[in-house]
Amino acid sequence: MSACGGRSRPALFFRLMELTEAQLTAEVRRLVSEQGYELVDVRQRGAGTRLRLQVRVERVDAEPGHGITVDECAVLSRVIEAWLEGDQGVRGRYVLEVSSPGIERPIRFPEHWARFRGHDVQVRVEGQGRFRATIVGMVDGAAAVALRRVDGTVAEVALEHIREATLVVDWSAIARGRAEGGH
Repeated sequence: MSACGGRSRPALFFRLMELTEAQLTAEVRRLVSEQGYELVDVRQRGAGTRLRLQVRVERVDAEPGHGITVDECAVLSRVIEAWLEGDQGVRGRYVLEVSSPGIERPIRFPEHWARFRGHDVQVRVEGQGRFRATIVGMVDGAAAVALRRVDGTVAEVALEHIREATLVVDWSAIARGRAEGGH
């Protein structure tokens, strides 16, 4: 996973917590999109003077093996940092991490669920725990996703109840690609 390092600021006080998760996500998504990239995930971690903003991005036209570069992450990091310290008036210590989504990329937004139809995911659902499933497709006007569990049953899960989801790496497909001459 390529990553552009975080920036630390002198300890004062951090106002990023004044934004709701939805507002933070919408603003970071807008900034990333304006630069021609796709927001994969944004997470705010930590508390007090050790807050960490983790932003995962990729190229809109990303293909396996041709993901976002460290230099591209650095550009996006500067754009997000300028917004945080300018428009948001963030002062104090924080760490901003901008990176690729990695091979086990998060599935977060409705368009991700639609794009990765037929792929396996590891998902954690409120009240149901963690399980592996195959994405069948979107339902209920993209407010829910149909997931086929390992036992063959299909469950419709509201996106608001999904706490975490990541693609499951198909290592056998990767090995086949290498055997067939791919790198």
